[in-house]
Amino acid sequence: MTGIAGRHVVLGVTGGIACYKACTVARRLTEAGALVDVVMTASAAEFIRPVTFEALTGRPVVASLWEPGRALDHVRLGRDPDLIIVAPATARLIARAAQGLADDFLTSLLLARRSPLLLCPAMNDQMYAHPETQANLKKLKSSRVEESKSGVTVLGPATGPLAHGEGEGPGRMVEPEEIVAHAERLLLAGPPFAGKRVLVTAGPTREALDPVRVVTNRSSGRMGYAVARAAWRRGAEVTLISGPGSLEPPFGVEVIRVESTGDLNAAVGKALPKADVLVMAAAPADYRPETTSATKMKRGAGGLRLDLEPTADVLGGTVGKRKRGAVIVGFALESGDPVGLAREKLAAKELDLVVANDATEPGSGPDAPTNRVALVSKDGVERLPLMSKDDVAEHVVDHVGVLLSRRG
Repeated sequence: MTGIAGRHVVLGVTGGIACYKACTVARRLTEAGALVDVVMTASAAEFIRPVTFEALTGRPVVASLWEPGRALDHVRLGRDPDLIIVAPATARLIARAAQGLADDFLTSLLLARRSPLLLCPAMNDQMYAHPETQANLKKLKSSRVEESKSGVTVLGPATGPLAHGEGEGPGRMVEPEEIVAHAERLLLAGPPFAGKRVLVTAGPTREALDPVRVVTNRSSGRMGYAVARAAWRRGAEVTLISGPGSLEPPFGVEVIRVESTGDLNAAVGKALPKADVLVMAAAPADYRPETTSATKMKRGAGGLRLDLEPTADVLGGTVGKRKRGAVIVGFALESGDPVGLAREKLAAKELDLVVANDATEPGSGPDAPTNRVALVSKDGVERLPLMSKDDVAEHVVDHVGVLLSRRG
């Protein structure tokens, strides 16, 4: 449910060792449902044969201006696609594009383009640092096709191991997953999320009993991370406040790490005044030990008695402190009657939407990759079937988008 199914993407591939990563980019875009046309330079075909990309995309590959029947394809492919990606973009390609040269199919296409361009540099670190390369990149970043206001986005390069014997430095092409994520954002960004600040919380919190043991819960953070990713793809500036966990941060999202419910409460309070949307997907520990030992508590022959006290109600504490017109989303992981309890939460905490689910239902727990939820709002209840948490996040963000549009 990334929303790019049926979108037309042109992938330009130039001659560099990072060509092999372009294969994964083509495959991921195709798997997401995009129509991918690959354009290769002559030097790229020395690294990877065109038939490889044809097998990955199911579409013919363009490798020359002189192929029979393709005399004007450079104009059509420059004008028609929703997005053009060049990955890898070598120093030579960047220089030719900055000068407006049109001496092969790819540079001719770039000169004829009316579509946004995502440029992914890949080269030796000294070549990248050269003043001429930096000047060429600066020129490309500032260029814009006036008719469509379509600019150039430069992604990377990353820092890491370069070609054999060249050590490490800035010059590696960014990884395919990051390229695809930015491609999705360029294809999907727009109203009502463009320019909006979205604050998402995710994961558990941990309350220390001693330096080793904690009081916590089973939350994995997957749901909140999926919401942050979905909102960023649609053009929002996203801050993710995350409790402890092992998930990879979503691309493009600012991540603030917290440990305890008190930490979470403080971080939310600091970011809240600027947030146009708050999605409270975290599962804060509701109780903490009344006392914490400075040293590890030794196991004895008898039992251990814990006296617990309630932690702060983070979401409830935001009432009266929210930005005017902000959309507020809560989660209700319950047992028994999740929808009924979600309705109570909707009113008590002055929320716009509550995502409710049953903790005891198979496949729908806090540490499961799937969820079966009900979206509870003043407009009613929408019950969703069991689906991945990524798909649930898309539905949640759809609802948030509707609420943002209503509020202008």
